[in-house]
Amino acid sequence: MKLSKFAAMTTIAASICAAAGSAMAEGKDLKVGAIYMDAQGFYAGVRKGIQTGGADAGRKLDIIETNAQGDVTKEASFIDSLISAGVQAIIVSPVSADGSYRAIRRAHDAGVPVVCYNTCLNEADMKEYVSAYAVGDPYDFGHKLGEVAGDYFVAQKKDAPKIAVLNCEFVEVCVTRRKGFEEALKAKVPGAQIVANQEGAILDKAVSVASTMLSSHPDLDAFFGEAGGATLGAARAVKSQGRVGKTVVFGGDMTTEIAQELADNSVIKGVVDISGQGLGKLALAQAIKSIDGQPPAGIKVAYDIDVYKSAADGQAWLKAHADGIP
Repeated sequence: MKLSKFAAMTTIAASICAAAGSAMAEGKDLKVGAIYMDAQGFYAGVRKGIQTGGADAGRKLDIIETNAQGDVTKEASFIDSLISAGVQAIIVSPVSADGSYRAIRRAHDAGVPVVCYNTCLNEADMKEYVSAYAVGDPYDFGHKLGEVAGDYFVAQKKDAPKIAVLNCEFVEVCVTRRKGFEEALKAKVPGAQIVANQEGAILDKAVSVASTMLSSHPDLDAFFGEAGGATLGAARAVKSQGRVGKTVVFGGDMTTEIAQELADNSVIKGVVDISGQGLGKLALAQAIKSIDGQPPAGIKVAYDIDVYKSAADGQAWLKAHADGIP
């Protein structure tokens, strides 16, 4: 999942008009609710993807959106408001696999299709109440990064590297990311050890936790940041503690700052990413299909996972995302 410091976002309603007048005349207007976990970073990308996805589909899109700020109660209240507002579908990255299901069930029972992205409900509730789930496979996400880390340690001739994890494991997808990472890493470097694993998804907390880990493990070889805040926080801690050249970082989620660190290549050595804009477009496309009575048969709709493992990769990402929106 993508996580960063939760910033308040005012609930807004905006009409986004598609180009091409003739296509617009043929398409049906859409009224969709969208709920984000933050107002920037990955979620800013999702928002842009939803907006441009409406234009690409030749539909006039009225999107009612908010930031749940990681709060199940706020999420539930907004879902109820969306049902009352008569939206045709709701796009959401649920705060809790178990705690979010009641509000999503109310939307389902009201005849409003719900499309998850990035995170979703537990398997049983998802099958019962969700129309589609746009997601990059979390095991594959971690596995690809574990392979990058393994190749790095093999090249460095480190056969027993010590690694600390900054996690976001209050959501299940992050637990699965770690499993994939560990299995791929140990397949290449059997002696690799996870010596610490603590929550540090939000940037400020990640810096603090990573700094403490470095003090407790002065021989630490690397961090694995399970999400964007953890990745950047670990890199900042390494620099502030004078550990450049001794401790490296592998992590998830591209942002401008993370891409800049990868381009510098002194601390961050590998990043895996799911495009926020791409996932937003995919989620809206599934919402439109659900509105039209054509949800995917298997619920889950896969999205590609990108791997960045060099300074040149970081520079290329920055060039491709000049506006800073992932």
